[in-house]
Order: sequence, then structure tokens, then C-alpha cells
Amino acid sequence: KFILRIIGWKNIESFPLHTLDKYIVVVIPHTSNWDFPLGLLSRAAIHEDIKYLGKDSLFRFPFGYLFKWLGGYPVVRSKSTNYVDTVVNLINSKEKFAVCISPEGTRKKVDKLKSGFYYMAHGAKVPLILCSFDWKKKEIKYSGPFYTSGDYEKDLPLIMQYFVGIEGKNPENGFTY
Repeated sequence: KFILRIIGWKNIESFPLHTLDKYIVVVIPHTSNWDFPLGLLSRAAIHEDIKYLGKDSLFRFPFGYLFKWLGGYPVVRSKSTNYVDTVVNLINSKEKFAVCISPEGTRKKVDKLKSGFYYMAHGAKVPLILCSFDWKKKEIKYSGPFYTSGDYEKDLPLIMQYFVGIEGKNPENGFTY
């Protein structure tokens, strides 16, 4: 909290995350490498053990051990690996587990989100916690739990309402619904 305050940021939790045993944190927008250290600071400030999913190239030598030690799980994006089911099984195998994912899948501009986050939450029967890094206001906001209905097309507009007006570090790369 102290470091976040020094750099002018604040966490805003609209729900006590510590009361949930399992959940998936969905972070939008992801437009900069600086989102990662900011996320680590935020995670420490709210005292939650939130793991994260990252591209597999981060987990190679020489920094692979560091990224795993920081709570990372690699995602192989170059081929279909049934990763949704793997994460669902991982969540179901734990008594307490939280994981963070950026459904943009990259720091570049994308036209649509990857839907795996949704099907992971639905398959594991855990809520989504929506999280925004608003670089303009210097606020990291966490929503209350959002439980999926199983209808991605119906739920996506409800999810995206949370991110309206949020600006990433590089707003030109941010996803716009």
C-alpha cells in the first residue's frame, strides 16, 4: 500500500475478496508491460494470493523461475492445448485458489477478447472479479463477484460495462467493446 501511495495509485475494492475461496480476476485493459509490476503491487496491498496466467515465453530461461515464483502459470498460445479444461481442473483441485487473466491476450490493440476466462469461470463454477487498471485516474478497481450464466454473448455486455471509460497506460492499444 505504501509503495502504491508513493507512486500515486490506490486500490478500490468494492467487495472483500478474502471472503471468497476461489475466483478468477479479469484485468482489462492490458496495454503495457508496466501492468505486471502494478498488478504485483496491488496483489500485495490487498493481501491476496492471486496467481496469474501468462504467455509461455515468459517462463523460459533465464527468467522462467522468477515468473513461476511470482505465481505464474504458462499459457501456450501457439497451439490448441485445451487450456480452459486444464485451468478448470487446477481450480477444482484446490481448496482456495485465485488466478488473474487478461482476456485481451496481448498488449496490442485487439478487436475481440479471448473467451477462455469466461469458460474457465463457468466450468469451475467460480465468480469473475473484474479488475481495471485506470492509468488516467491511477486507480486499480476490483468488482464484486460476477457469476456467469453460461451464455457468453448475453453476459459479455454486462461484464464490459464495468470497464467503460477506463484508460490503459497506452490507451490506443486498449480494447473497446
